[in-house]
Amino acid sequence: MDQKLIVSSALASVLALGLVNSAAAQDKAKEKCYGIAAAGQNDCASLSGAHSCAGQAKADKSADEWKYVAKGTCKDLKGLSMEEAKMQMAGKK
Repeated sequence: MDQKLIVSSALASVLALGLVNSAAAQDKAKEKCYGIAAAGQNDCASLSGAHSCAGQAKADKSADEWKYVAKGTCKDLKGLSMEEAKMQMAGKK
């Protein structure tokens, strides 16, 4: 019985490592795109620090809100890079 537990634990570890590597590869295939999120549809914390969670954007297409998109598609969506979003936010103050 102990040998079965050891083998199943080892197999679970190998599978978990594969999932971690897969998730890391997916992250590399995506980028943050600012200024495209609809209200309540942002992926995480705002650039300005107004909130720290997904789904809390108050307005559509705010420069400080972002969504993950496939790498290389942000410009096609008329989105902004982080640097561009910061410059746009600084210009509004």
